[in-house]
Amino acid sequence: MSKKSSFTLIVALAVGMLGLTGTPSQAGDMYSKYDTAEFAAKYTYLGDDLGNSYTKESTKFRVWAPTAVQVELLTFSSPSTPDGEGVAHPMTADVNGTWVAQLTGDQNGTIYAYRVHVDGKINVANDPYERASTANGGRAVVVDLSATDPMNFRSEPRPAFSGRTTDASIYELHVRDLSIDPSSGISPANRGKYLAFTELNTKTPDGKTSTGLTAIKELGVTHVELLPVYDYSSVNEWQPSFNWGYDPDNYNVPEGSYSSDPDSPTARITELKRAIQSMHSQGLRVNMDVVYNHVANPSYFTEELIVPGYFFRHDGGGGYANGTGVGNEVASERPMVRKFIVDSVKYWAQEYKFDGFRFDLMGILDVDTMNAVRKALDSVDPTIIVLGEGWNMGNVLPDERKAMQPNLPQMPGIAAFNDSIRDGLKGSVFDSVDRGWATGKSSASDTVKGGIVGQILYSATVSGSWGDTQPSQSVNYVECHDNLTLYDKLVASTTLKSPDRTKVFQLASSVVILAQGMPFIQAGQEFLRSKQGNDNSYQASDAINSLKWKQRAVNKVTVDYFAGLYSIRKAHPAFRMASATDVRANLKFVTQSHGVISYWLNGKATGDSASKIFVAHNQNKTSIKVKLPASGIWQVLAKGSVAGVNPIGKVKGNVADVPAYSTLVLVQQ
Repeated sequence: MSKKSSFTLIVALAVGMLGLTGTPSQAGDMYSKYDTAEFAAKYTYLGDDLGNSYTKESTKFRVWAPTAVQVELLTFSSPSTPDGEGVAHPMTADVNGTWVAQLTGDQNGTIYAYRVHVDGKINVANDPYERASTANGGRAVVVDLSATDPMNFRSEPRPAFSGRTTDASIYELHVRDLSIDPSSGISPANRGKYLAFTELNTKTPDGKTSTGLTAIKELGVTHVELLPVYDYSSVNEWQPSFNWGYDPDNYNVPEGSYSSDPDSPTARITELKRAIQSMHSQGLRVNMDVVYNHVANPSYFTEELIVPGYFFRHDGGGGYANGTGVGNEVASERPMVRKFIVDSVKYWAQEYKFDGFRFDLMGILDVDTMNAVRKALDSVDPTIIVLGEGWNMGNVLPDERKAMQPNLPQMPGIAAFNDSIRDGLKGSVFDSVDRGWATGKSSASDTVKGGIVGQILYSATVSGSWGDTQPSQSVNYVECHDNLTLYDKLVASTTLKSPDRTKVFQLASSVVILAQGMPFIQAGQEFLRSKQGNDNSYQASDAINSLKWKQRAVNKVTVDYFAGLYSIRKAHPAFRMASATDVRANLKFVTQSHGVISYWLNGKATGDSASKIFVAHNQNKTSIKVKLPASGIWQVLAKGSVAGVNPIGKVKGNVADVPAYSTLVLVQQ
């Protein structure tokens, strides 16, 4: 066997082992060649040197362009140099459809692009693997990444964390939201920027209320989850404005509108690293919200210019499939798309030390890709968590291959957002006036119970729809950046007035924080965040989206209540069981009257300091007496609007009173 034949066989075997196969449903379109085993075997590149490989002596460039007849490396004297005035460097065809070139000398700061002759066209495209860029994603830039590290960034460890997702509690946050409002107490120069995260011990202008990272640390969460911080297209970096950022442009480049100098290719890199370093210094791990399911503009996306048709799924007529609802969907099942996603996630985990990844519209991606992501992250640090939106979307990929909720049993170590407990508690997010269990819809009781057990197969009446999953795979929430905030939903769907509205708010949130699985809240939820009724604030003003830190003082009771619940969860492992077997054995519901949901936890069997823990959630506008699972003396940890690890009272006997619209937590030694 020749050397070439041997290499091809090795690639083919690797492709098969990784499940790198196309989807038959695309076979009839004009790009069906990409979905053949022959194409995958011939053109799957397994190396780790795509993009530019920098040293002070030389920089090597490698781009995957298997259908091109010619590729040139273009270098430019400035970001504004026209394409036609770039200096052309011929690239040589190499293995598996890649093209290579090498420039000698120190190329740090070199601006470059690729000129690709493909399908009878000549396209100038950025490097798909670029890690630095000029302003607004204009052109790729070679940088010495080692020079972008803040002091001690490499040597400082990630904050301690078990790696069990049930031990995690997530705080979803937009970079700009944190600091853009003057009430943040952040210096004006850093408002809306990465550097806002480097300011510690900040307070509201009156000096009385903690803001920023200090406030988040005081809350007791473990992970801050940043909405997209990769380079997205919707915001002019020279004139920053608000946008969620779910329109990817350059996947491996930080967004420049959050940097102090968008024109500097390295400022955004260093400043994002400094932000992460600062959060780590406060014991907070950091998740990255990633959007590999679609791009901002597929026609001008760099992969589309280099390998037309490969990166996206198509309909039968050759148009872009639109399972995402935003104009395109990424063909994650194709070997080199999968490789790009895996390489990208691994890069962010290694270079920036992100501690978790939230996959937007994860159900658009395929099971094998998500498992490959999980495997790659395990090689970096197995304590890195992975979660995503497991909705069933799109009609190109067969259901059995989608990374969606019912397929979670095939994706161990990956969690999904639990929309059942969300809608069960507050009502449908697609109907502003629809009510949930917390707002009086008693029929939603079993749905809420399903969330309480972590959406596992629990019983005939309380079972999730995800199959044989683990509680560690359920992300429990009642509010996120999408849709109405919980406060605004209560305004829209009820006639409740304060303080009852606040009590119901606390009740719904308490169910989420104490449920088995992974609790998730949106920034500001702890102080009743409102977006003035806006249910899709992706490009609304700062006035709508910014965190109003003065509200933290106004709603201090709720802030303290949240912190108390988190402290209870942290102190008692019975709330953090990792396996379905343990939950089924050690969480038992207690039937009560008037629609009250209650259960007890076997603390002794879960290594808890308490032998028994009792939880009761009362949705009624009056106090309700509930029966306890055992007589004796019970310590009260949560009652009304007060919660914490220090007992606030005692209950004797086997009956307890649960105040209106509230949660009761009792422990027995």
